[in-house]
Amino acid sequence: MAATMSAAQAAAMDAGGKYVRYTPEQVDALERVYNECPKPSSLKRQQLIRENPLLANIEPKQIKVWFQNRRCREKQRKEASRLQTVNRKLTAMNKLLMEENDRLQKQVSQLVYENGYMRQQLHNQPSVATTDNSCESVVTSGQRGQNGQQVALTQNPPRDANNPAGLLAIAEETLAEFLSKATGTSVEWVPLVGMKPGPDSMGIIAVSNNCTGVAARACGLVSLEPTKVAEILKDRPSWYRECRRLDVLTIIPTGNGANIELIYMQTYAPTTIAPARDFWTLRYTTALDDGSLVICERSLTPSTGGPAGPTTAGFVRAEMLPSGYLIRPCDGGGSMIHIVDHVDSDAWNVPEVIRPLYESPKVLAQKATIAALRHIRQIAHELSGEVSFTGGRQPAVLRTFSQRLSRGFNDAVNGFVDDGWTLLANDGSDDVTVSVNSSPDKLLGSHASLALFSPLGGGILCAKASMLLQNVPPALLVQFLREHRSEWADCSVDAYSAASVRSNNPFSVPGLRSNNGFWGNQVILPLAHTIENEEILEVVRLEGHHGFNQDELVLSKDMYLLQLCNGVDENAPGACAQLVFAPIDESFADDAPLLASGFRVTPLEPKNDGPSPTTRTLDLASTLEIKPSGSTRHASDHTGSSSTRSVLTLAFQFAYENHLRDNVAVMARQYVRTVVASVQRVAMAVSPARVGSGVQIGGAKSNGGAPEALTLADWISKSYRVHTGAELINGDNSGGDALLKNLWHHSDAIVCCSLKASPVFSFANQAGLDMLETTLIALQDIRLESVLDESGRKALCSEFNKIMHQGFARLPGGVCMSSMGRPVSYEEAIVWKVLNQEDSSPHCFAFMFLNWSFV
Repeated sequence: MAATMSAAQAAAMDAGGKYVRYTPEQVDALERVYNECPKPSSLKRQQLIRENPLLANIEPKQIKVWFQNRRCREKQRKEASRLQTVNRKLTAMNKLLMEENDRLQKQVSQLVYENGYMRQQLHNQPSVATTDNSCESVVTSGQRGQNGQQVALTQNPPRDANNPAGLLAIAEETLAEFLSKATGTSVEWVPLVGMKPGPDSMGIIAVSNNCTGVAARACGLVSLEPTKVAEILKDRPSWYRECRRLDVLTIIPTGNGANIELIYMQTYAPTTIAPARDFWTLRYTTALDDGSLVICERSLTPSTGGPAGPTTAGFVRAEMLPSGYLIRPCDGGGSMIHIVDHVDSDAWNVPEVIRPLYESPKVLAQKATIAALRHIRQIAHELSGEVSFTGGRQPAVLRTFSQRLSRGFNDAVNGFVDDGWTLLANDGSDDVTVSVNSSPDKLLGSHASLALFSPLGGGILCAKASMLLQNVPPALLVQFLREHRSEWADCSVDAYSAASVRSNNPFSVPGLRSNNGFWGNQVILPLAHTIENEEILEVVRLEGHHGFNQDELVLSKDMYLLQLCNGVDENAPGACAQLVFAPIDESFADDAPLLASGFRVTPLEPKNDGPSPTTRTLDLASTLEIKPSGSTRHASDHTGSSSTRSVLTLAFQFAYENHLRDNVAVMARQYVRTVVASVQRVAMAVSPARVGSGVQIGGAKSNGGAPEALTLADWISKSYRVHTGAELINGDNSGGDALLKNLWHHSDAIVCCSLKASPVFSFANQAGLDMLETTLIALQDIRLESVLDESGRKALCSEFNKIMHQGFARLPGGVCMSSMGRPVSYEEAIVWKVLNQEDSSPHCFAFMFLNWSFV
């Protein structure tokens, strides 16, 4: 603007109110100075006049006024540009909201029509038995199936796998179904809480309700052109952190300028207790008549037709229902994006306790749908030039570090055989899984470094475990672990890890060394973060970390970790929180090897189809509480968080020399168990509702007519004495607090289940919770039939009449299953009928598993 002004236009007013006209040469000279220093000091202005003959006839005050006016014009220009950008965003967002409103109106009209139609059919057909098939087909033709989609009346004809025309037919069907989800009403969408539209918001986020599998949908605006957006989205491994591998096996151009791709994709499992998933899909990329780009995808199955895809050992085949991206150009630049993710991950193949991870559309929305939008917004932000480089590294390099840390942690958690991982035998307890990789070049590839492995040969060892947490906000727990490393980490283990990345340093710490060395300050040096601070990349410097014996190798006082922290937004529903780190040396090269270790906390969605809280009683759980500093906290005081559960997965990797492998394995097992114990203490500290860490007697009765804690404990103990003639509790058995505490801390596992056709557990003491690997709140989701094996169920059925008539029975030893799917052996089980002491009516069954242990 100002650089191209004419001499007549470039005028400024001096302090005396006179106008000063500048020649084009003078304006150019001032502009050059302004570009270097927009606000020069008085000395700088005087120096400018002395050194530039063109400005010799201009007063310093006039120069000062020119710079003031120039800064004002620049500010106005930026503000006008910002307002124009906001106006374009608001216009596009208004258009998006109007389309969303139209879609919702259509959905409401369809539901009203279907409701009226069903009422009419019910009115015309008083007897269900007389309804003929032709009428039923009429009803289903106008109704949606349970998956929220239109019921198909005809099967897809078989396609010729070698005929591109058959694949094109599948592609066109996929396109139509995807568009009906993205802009139509084929899926009932529910807005995700906390995602409000606006010019600076991420967009409109919604999840499916009552459909086959789980689905998520997003609509947003970005400042990138459609072709650039399509390029980014098709590169799924760059933004989808759970994508392990994506192979485009075949590309088939079509006559309409589009192309069809046959794709094989593998994804990571989020925990150590379920197998990974893979997909065999057809991806169709085409352009619509209005200039929009579409990338749609679906799995090829026998029902859809098409060629059968390859199968891989260790993976469970999941199905991708019609999904994809609709990318529409916006007036004035940028794109409007519609994203739909719809998958069926075969949740029945995982343990019941973590099944919500595969059944929750919120989890899918966070890890795939929202992740795609965030990545595109981040790329647009970086390309705008508004991101400052840290340490001279480009944003793409820093993103690569984040991807490598996340991928390294996922590889450690999953331990794929084709990466070279093999399991080691356990030490009598399988709470910690240890695996080794003697071919680290398969895992690290070009990032493998000779500094990790001595000439004697070596590899990588990984120790990992998963555990269930109750009432612990994932974001809060990860924040605590990040900020208070000394609460859970062992300095000698960190020193051992640091030694493995330093060149010319032998491995000097083959095992844990308790009370050796001390912690100094922990300094966090930020490297990069996403726009919304959802993901943070940083370097952690551990100062003053030493403590080796003088006859051993002395490392540097400062140690460094490259650390990735994400998911710390406490208001993001379904988002997992993660803390991953790897030791690095002082040089911190771009190709430095990263042995990622860390934690992942994934929330479990509570079941919505269960009984209401007023009918689901916890018995003892409703009055078990703790008294921190003499205060009393009831479990009922935390109704907002009492049903929250999450799965913690942790994995630690260590380099080892071959002759020290067994020593490192012992150290790793012991270290992970120590960390688990520390995390449990931390979880109790940060939990809003600390139920079960101690026992305190509550004075109120629980809802639904269930007895209070003291009463139930008395019933259990007295019923055992009446039926068996023996005492359940040794020592003080006078009742009251002592009885309840002794029952809670009884060495054998004691659990109670309801007297129903399908019994569910209502109470367990501490040993019972440990055996079932669950919590007091989650106990109600476990059914007796899922715990006892076939022989145990047969033995219980055969003794049922004896229990009802004689009051108790002894079941032979056997094996039951914990909620995490682990087998538990017991020498004997005693079952007795717990009587209501007021009217002698049966209240529940009590089981006591003697001398139990994990197999």
